[in-house]
Amino acid sequence: MKYSQGITVLSGMLAFVVMTSPPIVLAQEKLQTKDGTILKVENLVGGLKHPWGMAFLPDGRLLVTERNTGRLYILQTDNTLSQPLKGVPEVLAHGQGGLMDVTLDPDFKENNRIYLSYAKPDQGGKATTALGRGTLVDGRIEGFKEIFVQKPSVEGGNHFGNRIEFSPDGKYLFFALGERFQFDPAQDLSNHLGKVIRIYPDGSTPEDNPFVGRENAEDEIWSYGHRNIEAMAFQPGTTTLWVGEMGPLGGDELNEIEIGANYGWPVVSWGDHYNGRKIPDPPTRSEFKDAAQHWTPVISPSGMKFYQGGMFPNWKNNILIGGLTTREVVRLVLDGTTVIEEERLPLQKRIRDVDIAPDGSIYLLTDHDDGNVLRISSMDK
Repeated sequence: MKYSQGITVLSGMLAFVVMTSPPIVLAQEKLQTKDGTILKVENLVGGLKHPWGMAFLPDGRLLVTERNTGRLYILQTDNTLSQPLKGVPEVLAHGQGGLMDVTLDPDFKENNRIYLSYAKPDQGGKATTALGRGTLVDGRIEGFKEIFVQKPSVEGGNHFGNRIEFSPDGKYLFFALGERFQFDPAQDLSNHLGKVIRIYPDGSTPEDNPFVGRENAEDEIWSYGHRNIEAMAFQPGTTTLWVGEMGPLGGDELNEIEIGANYGWPVVSWGDHYNGRKIPDPPTRSEFKDAAQHWTPVISPSGMKFYQGGMFPNWKNNILIGGLTTREVVRLVLDGTTVIEEERLPLQKRIRDVDIAPDGSIYLLTDHDDGNVLRISSMDK
């Protein structure tokens, strides 16, 4: 793997080079990448309470979720926020849970359907992660229906991490699920903790899923042995699914997802337990699939997109991943499924989600109590 040697940060007549990560404080509005591209960083709107997920509508407006309040907004094309949309499901805003990801149906132009993921309260102080869908009509969600619920419900507020992604043909819905900080259940096929699942858009289960019909296994499971996934995307022109997965003390991972594969958590990891207790490295156990890329110190990956816009042609098919801990965007260059280069774009904000606008600019959500929607564009645009 190759690392960039720094990013030049410009403010007015001043320029200096960032050589380490996390970067020093940025108050600048311009970034210069290692290939000489000048980036403009704009704050489009602030005041959001820990925004978590976003999705562009066909007309250029942007759906944005707030984790802490359970609210869903539309960011208008003039960068004003709508009133909170009605019809959103009840959510449990607890710890790392709340209203989380949002995705459009592949046939949105025909059916106006959107999908939302959220933490769902259960009896006895427990909670789970759920997925549902409804129709976006005149600033509200109509007919919202729950289509999947993670089993089992557990106590605690950690590792609600998830992302929603449709297969390139639009036929299947993939839903990544954290292991709720429960560790061992990620290796157990009788639950949905620490799993990637594959279902149809209505919530039913494809008969060719790898564990359908197996005793003591949940039919929806596609892969397992995951810790806390908050980034997921399909590689353009392929059927290859990638996830960004948070490790413990070190060991964040970029994983290429294969049908029925076991990714090893908590038996193996490139990181260690928070108390310093060692965990065997993945190569010591050949039955587990190893990461394509791993990070120690962690970046805390959240939000991921393959760049397909026209504004930055040199970045076509590169992966853009948000970094919560490192407060940056990480850009990865692939040769097939091998990471050959990495560059970091320091932003001084916890980056929760990444998306690409119709004009090719890059939109980011910042994970703060006074959260923002940021836009990265070329200085020429």
